Amino acid sequence: MNETLLEVSHLKTYFPIRAGLFRRVVGHVKAVDDISFVLPKGRTLSVVGESGSGKTTVGRTILRLTDITDGEVKFKGVNIHKLKKHELRKLRPKMQMVFQDPYSSLNPRMKVGTAIGEALLEHGLATKQDVREKVEGALVKSGLEAVHYDRYPHEFSGGQRQRVGIARALVLNPEFMILDEPVSALDVSIQAQILNLLVDLREQMGLTYLFISHDLSVVEYISDDVAVMYLGTIVEHAGRDELFDHPLHPYTQALLSAAPIPDPTLKRERIILKGDIPSPANPPRGCRFHTRCPYAEARCREEVPQLRDMGGGHLVACHFAG
Repeated sequence: MNETLLEVSHLKTYFPIRAGLFRRVVGHVKAVDDISFVLPKGRTLSVVGESGSGKTTVGRTILRLTDITDGEVKFKGVNIHKLKKHELRKLRPKMQMVFQDPYSSLNPRMKVGTAIGEALLEHGLATKQDVREKVEGALVKSGLEAVHYDRYPHEFSGGQRQRVGIARALVLNPEFMILDEPVSALDVSIQAQILNLLVDLREQMGLTYLFISHDLSVVEYISDDVAVMYLGTIVEHAGRDELFDHPLHPYTQALLSAAPIPDPTLKRERIILKGDIPSPANPPRGCRFHTRCPYAEARCREEVPQLRDMGGGHLVACHFAG
């Protein structure tokens, strides 16, 4: 069994709601509400769910880009949110993030080579004399060319910009990368190229990924394990093949039923969920999914289901699963 690289325990991330003349706190948006998981070294865990389920907030909280409300995030046994600023700074190169929109994360007035090399200089990982060589190496690893060092972001296509984003993370020689919807803004053909690149890099560099997405076909391709989130909580967590072959939670079943099948001769019964996802500022009592669940009973409206192991590490939070 691979050693544990990342351990998230009872993570909560709430954002205050302020109102009135004195901007008093009148409530909280419970973006992430008590989730736990373990990510072994060298594996890819995908976090899936609808918009508003808390996927991106999980990633940002893990990297301490967003403050934690409660719980623990341990990277190689070290509690990230207890570190002092200088201690966290030393750890930053080992934990990197690739964002959904590569263009907005790049300075349009700065050459991409300079933008990528900034972090090397900031962390003291290269001198001014050898920074170009390291950046060009990262560009080539990401599927670009050394000559791209002197170009500006607007001179690149969407797929190339995402490769620049990957190069910016790779140049620091990370162990762990959070990939936040890295291919959702790209054409399908380009998506395949970027996904293949990420798989190759994982094998070559021994990387560990937390992959955030709503696209189940992408998740099925790149994942080792999958966690399904709904309204700030994990409702199902299993190995990729197990989850796609035997989904147990009604929400997971509905998500999979909406995924397109590449074979036009095959048909899948579509499960249509009623209503919209509730507000994380006022989540329903009991099971958070009961307002949209076709199988909900009285117990679901009162009692919060706990994640149960249904065998083989297949976890599900449903009173009637199995």
